[in-house]
Order: sequence, then C-alpha cells, then structure tokens
Amino acid sequence: MPAFLRTVIERRGDSRTIVLAKHTQFTCLDAYDPAYAALKHAKLERLLEKEETDADAQLIYQQRNLMAFAATEEVPYDSSGRVVLPPMMRRKGGIGDLALFLGTGETFQIWNPTTFLADPNIPEDMKDIARYRLEERGVSA
Repeated sequence: MPAFLRTVIERRGDSRTIVLAKHTQFTCLDAYDPAYAALKHAKLERLLEKEETDADAQLIYQQRNLMAFAATEEVPYDSSGRVVLPPMMRRKGGIGDLALFLGTGETFQIWNPTTFLADPNIPEDMKDIARYRLEERGVSA
C-alpha cells in the first residue's frame, strides 16, 4: 500500500543505502538498492541487442546508461527505513513537503502526490488510494 514518507526496503545486500534516479517516463524518482544496478545494466544490454539494427542504437544505449548510472545518487536510510532525499533528487522528482512511496516490483517510485494525482497515465484506482492517504494526513487533494 502507498505510504507517505515511510517505507520498508527489502535489501539484497548489507548496505543500508538506496539509489535514487529520475524515472525515465514519469515525473517522479525511481529507487532501488545498489545490488539492483547489475540487473538494470543487463536489461540495458538486452535492449541494445534488440535494437542493434537501428542506426541510433549505440547513442540511445549510451544515453540510457548515463541516465541509469551517472544521474543517480546513493543515499543512506536508517534502521526504521527513513531516508532523507537530497536536494537535487527532490528537484528532479518534483518532491515537495510530502512524498508518496509506491512499490513497483524490483524498484519503488517516489512521487509528489499532487503530480501523481494530475498525471493522466496513472490509473484512477491508484489515485483514489493516494487521495485516501492524503486525507489520513489531513491534506485535501
């Protein structure tokens, strides 16, 4: 279930850090543990193989790698799962006073709730959950 400013992070290693990156399609942050980076790299390699007949494939591959690995920030979290979002990542994700955490399988997303509710690509059922969470905090959507 979505929660504001609190999440439980499943670790793949001993590190108490997460990696933050600008999501490639949404106006939010993508977050994952550092061990996921190897899986992400393998996925990018497979994409390159599928697209290798495209003349721009190598450039697109390099751009994806830059965004996936050079435009990230590794941040610590405490034993209760609290994380402090660095200013640059807050800016990249458009995160203000509240943050909506959504699990998405191997990663999770961190949204500005207002941006989430305004996005036409988000299913209405998910928006209802976000509205409910805002109401729980005494914030009108």
